Amino acid sequence: MVDPALNLAGGSLILPQPLPLDGGQSLERVEVAYETYGKLNAEKSNAVLICHALTGDHHVASPHPITGKAGWWVRTVGPGKPIDTDRYFVICANVLGSCLGTTGPASPAGDGQPWAMRFPVITIRDMVRTLVALLDSLGIDQLHAVIGGSMGGMQALSFAANWPERTRAVLVIASTARHSAQNIAFHEVGRQAIMADPKWEGGNYYAKGKGPESGLAVARMAAHITYLSEAGLTEKFGRRLQDRTEKTFGFDADFQVESYLRHQGLSFTDRFDANSYLYITRAMDYFDLAEEHGGRLAEAFAGVKARFCLVSFDTDWLYPTAESRVIAHALNAAGAPVSFVELSAPFGHDSFLLDVPAQDRVIAGFLNQ
Repeated sequence: MVDPALNLAGGSLILPQPLPLDGGQSLERVEVAYETYGKLNAEKSNAVLICHALTGDHHVASPHPITGKAGWWVRTVGPGKPIDTDRYFVICANVLGSCLGTTGPASPAGDGQPWAMRFPVITIRDMVRTLVALLDSLGIDQLHAVIGGSMGGMQALSFAANWPERTRAVLVIASTARHSAQNIAFHEVGRQAIMADPKWEGGNYYAKGKGPESGLAVARMAAHITYLSEAGLTEKFGRRLQDRTEKTFGFDADFQVESYLRHQGLSFTDRFDANSYLYITRAMDYFDLAEEHGGRLAEAFAGVKARFCLVSFDTDWLYPTAESRVIAHALNAAGAPVSFVELSAPFGHDSFLLDVPAQDRVIAGFLNQ
C-alpha cells in the first residue's frame, strides 16, 4: 500500500537519443524505469535524485512489485522523513544494465531477442549519462541534491565530477572513489560462480525458463557477507544451530548463519537476473574516478561548485572510513566545500539502509541547509 501523500508517479521513458558509452559503442532506444515522489515546484529547484546500490531499484519508497516488500529506503523517503517529500521532488531511476525496468542484458536487442552477453560492457559514468538524459527529459536543469549509498555513492560522485553544473549538493554514503583489489576479488568470485553454473549457457539462458540460479545464489551469499560486520554476525547468529540441538555431521545447514545465507541467496534469484549481476559488478570494478581525470582525484572535482557531505560507518569494511577520507581530502584540495562524518553502527556496510538515527539527522540537516 502506497501512502497517497507520497504523490508517487513515474513509469518508464525511452530516451530520445542514442546513449554513448565509455566502451565506444552506443545504445539505441534505451528505456529507463523511474519513480518520483512529491511535487516539482514552479522553479524546478527542489529536485533530489537518489541513486541506488548494486541490487537496488527505483522502488525507493514504494512496494517492490515482485517481492511485495516495502521500498528499500522507505524509512528515509516520505512526508516528514529525512528526505521530505512534502518539501522535495524525489527521483529514483533503475540503473542501466539492470533487470528491473531499465535496458539491460535481459532486454530485447534490435533482433527482438535478449541482448544477453551481446550487451555492451558499461561503466558507472554510463549509468550517470542515463540519469542525466532522464533529467533532461523531465526538464530539470539543476538538482537541489544528488544522493547515493554504496554504488549509488559512486554514481553521485561521477555525477558531480562529470556534470558539475547539474547539482547544488552531493551526499555520498558508505562509498568510495574507486573499487579496491579486495572488492574486485569478491566480485570475481561471484561472477565465476554464475559462469560456472551449467545453466548459465554462455548467458543465453532466457529461453530455457531457468537460469543459473545456483551460481547467482552463491554470488549473492558471498557478496552479502561483505555487507555485514563480524560483530553483527556474531550478535545475530554466533555459532547457534538451526532448528536442532546437535550437529548432523553432514553438510546440511547446521548453523543459523548458514541457513540465513542460503535464504538470502535463493530469495535473490527470484528478483534479479544473473547477467545483470555480471554487468553491474563489472561496472563497479571499473570505477576509478581519479583514473578518469588524469590520475589525480582532486582534478575530478576541479571547478565543482556543489557542497558535499560524506558519511561512513565504523563497522563498514567493504568501503571503510579511510576511503571516504581520501575523497574528503581530494575535495579540500579542489577547494570544494565538504563536511565528513563517521557514524557508529553495528550493521557494517548495510548500515546506510537500516535504522541509524544519526544518519537521519545528517541527511535532513544537509539537505535543509
